[in-house]
Amino acid sequence: MSAAAAPHPPRRFPTELTDAQWRLLAPLLPAPRSGPGRPGRPATSRRALINAILYVLWTGCPWRALPDGYPHWRTVHHHFAHWAADGTLARLHAALRGRMRVAGGRTAAPTAAMMDSQSVRASDWVSRATKGYDAAKKVHGRKRHLAVDTGGLLLEILITPASTQDRDGGRRLLWRLCRQFPTIRLVWADAGYAGKLVTWAQQVLTLAVQIVRKRHGVHHFEVLPRRWVVERTFSWLGKCRRLAVDYERKPEHHQAWVQWAMVRVMVKRLARQAPHYPPQRSAWPHDVIRTGS
Repeated sequence: MSAAAAPHPPRRFPTELTDAQWRLLAPLLPAPRSGPGRPGRPATSRRALINAILYVLWTGCPWRALPDGYPHWRTVHHHFAHWAADGTLARLHAALRGRMRVAGGRTAAPTAAMMDSQSVRASDWVSRATKGYDAAKKVHGRKRHLAVDTGGLLLEILITPASTQDRDGGRRLLWRLCRQFPTIRLVWADAGYAGKLVTWAQQVLTLAVQIVRKRHGVHHFEVLPRRWVVERTFSWLGKCRRLAVDYERKPEHHQAWVQWAMVRVMVKRLARQAPHYPPQRSAWPHDVIRTGS
């Protein structure tokens, strides 16, 4: 029996894609470059590759600790890095985000956003050149700067050393955000972005940055308008153990993990809204990737 016709094994872990979720992702992935019968290494299922990536994301295990039954860890890591480098992951993420926004009754192109940052401890093998010390949070590692839409979906991300000030990281983040989404005209942010950044954004980007401050005299926790949306996004990321500590030598790989975490959130929500189909027990006919030639 060929690899394309082999029955798809039942789900072993909660991270593995359901049939409804795979139906959403399959058309958005690049088609295999080699067909059945071409000489080379054994074919690898794209669904198995994504299941392995999601397993590492959710459990936080090292690549070498992938359980038996998944493709070899070097194969999985190769596709993880390749999809991040060639734009496949970015296109996949953007397509799902557009579907989520349309399903929520909004336009695919956002007009407003929220931004914030979060410092994450880095492991010992992360180079010193790409990490720093955040004195305010007492964290030695990296800082991820996020811009999200009004529903909490990721729009833009920037990875810097944790020593980077919010205003400095915010300037680079806003520049990339406006280049990617010229329709955005308003961004909400906390008091850490107040000052020169607000003036710069208005003069250079024609973008209004509105600072959401705590009420005067309030010393207890309080849910602030708009700011809670990006905080909820950080909580979604916190459910993935691979993002609790930064293990990546390359900042772009940490960025890829954040995007995969958001892909996981969106595909689960979209699958719940999709029409019900009978369970699929055979692999998709073209769901194989040749790992060599």
